[in-house]
Amino acid sequence: MQAFSGTFGALSGRSGYVVRSGFCGRRVVGTGGFSKVSRLRKGFSVVKAVAAETKTATKEEENIDLPTNESNEELLRMRHTTAHVMAMAVQRLFPNAQVTIGPWIDNGFYYDFDTEEPFSDDDLKKIKKEMDKIIREDLPLIREEVTREEAEERIKSINEPYKLEILEGLKEPITLYHLGDKWWDLCAGPHVESTGKLVPKAIALESVAGAYWRGDEKKAMLQRIYGTCWETPQQLKEYKRVKEEAKRRDHRVLGKKLNLFSIQEEAGGGLVFWHPKGSRIRRTIEDFWKDEHEKDGYELLYTPHMANVELWRTSGHLEFYHESMFDQMQVEKETYQIRPMNCPFHVLIYKDGMKSYRDLPLRWAELGTVYRYERSGTLHGLFRVRGFTQDDAHIFCLPTQLEDEMTRVLELVERILGRFGFTKYEIMLSTRPEKSVGSDDIWEKATQALLNSLKNKGWDYSIDEGGGAFYGPKIDIKIRDAIGRLWQCSTVQCDFNLPERFDMTYIDSDGTKQRPIMVHRALLGSIERFMGVLVENYAGDFPLWLAPEQIRLLPVTAEAMDYCIQSKKELTDKGIYAQVDNSGDRLAKMIRNGEQQRIPLLAVVGAKEVESGTLSVRGRKIGDFGALSVPEVVAGIKKAVAEAGVFTPPS
Repeated sequence: MQAFSGTFGALSGRSGYVVRSGFCGRRVVGTGGFSKVSRLRKGFSVVKAVAAETKTATKEEENIDLPTNESNEELLRMRHTTAHVMAMAVQRLFPNAQVTIGPWIDNGFYYDFDTEEPFSDDDLKKIKKEMDKIIREDLPLIREEVTREEAEERIKSINEPYKLEILEGLKEPITLYHLGDKWWDLCAGPHVESTGKLVPKAIALESVAGAYWRGDEKKAMLQRIYGTCWETPQQLKEYKRVKEEAKRRDHRVLGKKLNLFSIQEEAGGGLVFWHPKGSRIRRTIEDFWKDEHEKDGYELLYTPHMANVELWRTSGHLEFYHESMFDQMQVEKETYQIRPMNCPFHVLIYKDGMKSYRDLPLRWAELGTVYRYERSGTLHGLFRVRGFTQDDAHIFCLPTQLEDEMTRVLELVERILGRFGFTKYEIMLSTRPEKSVGSDDIWEKATQALLNSLKNKGWDYSIDEGGGAFYGPKIDIKIRDAIGRLWQCSTVQCDFNLPERFDMTYIDSDGTKQRPIMVHRALLGSIERFMGVLVENYAGDFPLWLAPEQIRLLPVTAEAMDYCIQSKKELTDKGIYAQVDNSGDRLAKMIRNGEQQRIPLLAVVGAKEVESGTLSVRGRKIGDFGALSVPEVVAGIKKAVAEAGVFTPPS
């Protein structure tokens, strides 16, 4: 993610994992690129926001809570060291293999190699066996600081051209890490004390993939070996179980099976087509989102999908983000740019007239569709696309209002995410980096306001010292899903840069012009990505309030069809998503089809129901509710929707 105003790429259209580079100790977003975003702080604390487990969670899932790099620095060190052990093993077995980068990632590590032949499954087994030997050798991890010239001389002596290129991008001090006296690599750490600290039975090599050097298709194709590393064999076993469960929940598979969305290659990669059922879910999400924002004092905006390129020059996007922007277009001798962000549009609305301190705070929200260029090889279902709708909002406020506004945002985060069943978070506060804009005073006050807002909520958090954007501190919130995975979701970010670039002002109480503080915030990230998270979290079993088809009527006989059609109209007139199964199949097959489509309620209609004017309702995973009138069904569904709960017949 480039460091500039309004950048929500990592949490909206993108699913790029976060890695920390083995050779420079920096966090990198995506694959291949290297940009300094933050420095690791020792002593992470884990969010303790305790919540009831989802109904789909098993006892096994509750018993083993897999640690993360953020919550367990020792695990992070183990993963980094394991990457080095793997690279050493590869070069022992394949002396001509050249190493490039080897960072830790969310669940393990990877290393990229330039090899004569691709690695096979048999090769992975041999590499793992050699890794086990290295671990048993209990080699110490030794840090050595060298001059740039000395590093260059050593690299040339072992003929590692990729290391030379890496060295060019490093700042002093230049450090090497040695595994005993047998292997070394450019690296800033951190690592465990010795290879003997690793647990062979808690390590697995998972797969091999092609990866372009530096993520550039014009450069060499490398072989990337992915692995996972844990503290205990039990954690590895649980990780494998969760991984298999994740395959079952894959939103791309379920999206097709449930007819929710598609990516039409004829139209172009990374562009989402929402089918009727998926569109109903999206509409429900958006309506809820809009209602909650209006209740919280936001006003909704609509802005254009493109603008004159000079707007993006002023905002800084053209300079800092041009690689992720689509090509420009000529319109009547002027150059226009399709938008990658919504922020500059909201700024222009702010500037459309003088503002007084009495007008602030202003809270403006927009479900704004943006377009960003992504390489075709990085596109991934709904998680990484080229066109997506951000749940964007901006707050313009006085410095004295910032703490209250931040607290309000966190309360809104809790209400909105809680509606979907997400009540367990990991929270990170990122502070001022070495290079930044804005005065010491405004940084100190803004950071303190964010800290106080977290304390006001009683939430635990970790601090990423120096990890903020150059234009302001931020809070990032990850949610934990039904199988324990973490998803980056909400971001709240102060911005001292855009107000300066656009000369934004308000008239203060003393008659002087002052700069407002601008806050960027996204709660869901993007509708597309959040939809993918929901599909996988629920495994396609949407709760009644979100279900695209809430009830299906199953006519047992042809004579019951007219009554089903009449009942469907009564239900839909009351805002219920109802359908009639007109397949003519036997009842058992209609029920099975309804179950496979994960429809919450099925209503059997035969001669008895027609005569009594009722529906025999059964709930998915709940059981039979017996004969209910249409008004009773409507009341039960309405109650479940209002409470985001399960269907219960009126008493």
